[in-house]
Amino acid sequence: MIKQPIDLKQQLSLYLVMGSQNCKHDPVETLEKAIEGGVTLFQFREKGEGSKTGEEKIELGLQLKEVCHQYDVPFIVNDDLGLAIELDTDGLHIGQEDGDMKKIKDTLKSHQLFGVSTHNVEEALEAHRIGVDYIGVGPMFNTTTKDDIEEVRSPVVIKEIREQLPDIPIVGIGGIKHDNASQVIDAGADGVAVISDIAQADVPMKAAERILKDVKY
Repeated sequence: MIKQPIDLKQQLSLYLVMGSQNCKHDPVETLEKAIEGGVTLFQFREKGEGSKTGEEKIELGLQLKEVCHQYDVPFIVNDDLGLAIELDTDGLHIGQEDGDMKKIKDTLKSHQLFGVSTHNVEEALEAHRIGVDYIGVGPMFNTTTKDDIEEVRSPVVIKEIREQLPDIPIVGIGGIKHDNASQVIDAGADGVAVISDIAQADVPMKAAERILKDVKY
């Protein structure tokens, strides 16, 4: 568990989503350098071609969690409720097709954050009704990281959601890079979720710094 109380909107500022399959360099080193560059929240998404499974996945998760907690950065798991419980993570993030949101929320421990991916106002309103801690909204732009991508609606969907839910913490995701991240913030998001622009960078720390500089929170 992280040491300090979370200001969630601030914690969403630069949200790194990553698994070993996304990384150009060693994932543990990539995460540490990215945090040193300004990453404020981390989601462990170990899935897809080349990803680790079983004990290797658990061991990597533990190593990445240790790095996060050294820097007081929340460590969240993607999709896998069982893994979130086993690793005693700081939270879980799920998609629309990953199970009953209410049941999952009720299963999590009191300290664990619960985030849900949404793609339109209706899904955002339902997530808010259930009481999620934050929503991910996307895809913002075209991306090759996910195979099951929804229709790209651009940051306009964040504006639509923000009009209905002025206070809910929102992070934009999908194809976000340093040169378009500011569009997502300007639309009303509290932060941006990034995968390739950091995980595939030659120098992850500089990549994170560049995004934060270009966004100008």
